[in-house]
Order: sequence, then C-alpha cells, then structure tokens
Amino acid sequence: MTDQFVPPHPKIGRLRLLSGVAAVVILAVLAGVYGIDHLQRNQGDAACAGAVNIAARIKPLVHGEVAALSIAHTPFRVPDLAFKDAQGRDKTLADWRGRTVLLNLWATWCVPCRAEMPALDALEAKLGGQNFEVVAVNIDTRDPQKPLAFLKEVGISHLAYYTDRSAHVFEDLKTAGKAFGMPTTVLLDRVGCEIGNIAGPAEWASDDGVKLVSAAINP
Repeated sequence: MTDQFVPPHPKIGRLRLLSGVAAVVILAVLAGVYGIDHLQRNQGDAACAGAVNIAARIKPLVHGEVAALSIAHTPFRVPDLAFKDAQGRDKTLADWRGRTVLLNLWATWCVPCRAEMPALDALEAKLGGQNFEVVAVNIDTRDPQKPLAFLKEVGISHLAYYTDRSAHVFEDLKTAGKAFGMPTTVLLDRVGCEIGNIAGPAEWASDDGVKLVSAAINP
C-alpha cells in the first residue's frame, strides 16, 4: 500500500506559520537593536580611542592640585553643546575641532566657580593658542550683565566670554553623566572626545595643572 501525504490540520498550519513569522520579526528586532547599536558604538569607540589613550598616558600627572580629575576609561564623545559668544553669535563645540579644549561651566551664584576663574584665566594666558583653549561657558539665567561685571571686577582678561542663558549645556552634560554640580569641567581632545572630567574647582594654573594640560595638548 502506497503511503499517502496527509496534510496538517489547518489550525496547526496556521500556528506554524505565525510562529515562523514571529521568529523572523524577533530576529529582525534583535539585529536592529544589537547590530546597529553595536555598529554605532564601534564608530564612536574608534573616533574616541585616542582620547582614552591620552587619559592613560597622563594618569601619573593626576595628583596635587588636579587630583580630583577623573580620567576617561571608556570612549565618550562629548555632546556638541550649543551656546553663544560675547557678540551673541551661535557657537558649538564643533567649532573647536582640531584643538584640545578645557570646557568649563560656571555661574556667578556658584562661589567655587567665582574662585576658580582667575586660575582658568591664567591657564589660558599660559597655554592658549592654536592648539588649546579654555572655553568657559557662563550659565547665569537672569541678568546678562552680572557675569560680565564679575569678570571685569576680578580682572579676567584672557578668557573669551561664552554664555548659555538657558543652561542647556549643563543639562546636556548631566544627562550624559558628565555633570554633577558646579563648576563642571571636561577636558576634550582634538576631535571632541573626553579625556577626563572634574566636578568642583581646581587650581588649573598651578604647576600640576599646567603639566597635566600640556601633556594632553601634546600627545
């Protein structure tokens, strides 16, 4: 007697079809989440690997007046923060590509920020130029003349004036896990990747500070 093909029950066939479709959808989602995300992380890692290398190299210099600096152990591209210059023109961190940057967020209501400004100004006087700049962004949200009056009062003459009256720059860094209080300072390499960050003030113009930043500028 010849064996005959017996078709599956219609319900079983539908269940197998739905199971197959569901499996394809799940695999596609997993590929999208893990594959694309992994690719994006790899692109970021590749771009910021140099900053992590710089951080490892300057680690022995993290002591004394700059002992609170937390150096980068994993690649991280700092968000392209937006703010304005003294003339009200739009600026972003991308404008500093090609230069090492010490990004500092400060406000007049922050006592440690006020105390730190002369050291930042002195650091800019010593090292500022084509390869490096201290980018100090004020985040006062009320009287726009108050920070300008303060800088004039304490004799700040080498720092350029940048401001973000919305304080979004702080919120963006906070969201990224790089801002915990004021002042906040992030050391960036020439492609905008984190070398290290510090919550609180530091004597940036001290021998410790100058040696650390100089080593970051000249990898």
